[in-house]
Amino acid sequence: MKKLSVTMKLEMSIPDDWELVKTSTGVDVLKLPNNQFLDLTFEPLFATDPEDTWTSTDDEVFLNDVLDLVESEEVAYELKTN
Repeated sequence: MKKLSVTMKLEMSIPDDWELVKTSTGVDVLKLPNNQFLDLTFEPLFATDPEDTWTSTDDEVFLNDVLDLVESEEVAYELKTN
């Protein structure tokens, strides 16, 4: 089996009322208005042609098979205020 490393970096302009908070286990997540929380993480997207629209899958078994291939995931948040 081969090893694949994927690096993703996002920069987002977010509303002033979004906050960075820690869960009870020390994981950073974003707190949104109305007591909603957002965690950004890996989500596999699929297409039948690389030029088509990419979407998540309804095939839960295949999705779980792909997610089971992930050995580790690291997400780091850095909140900068102007």
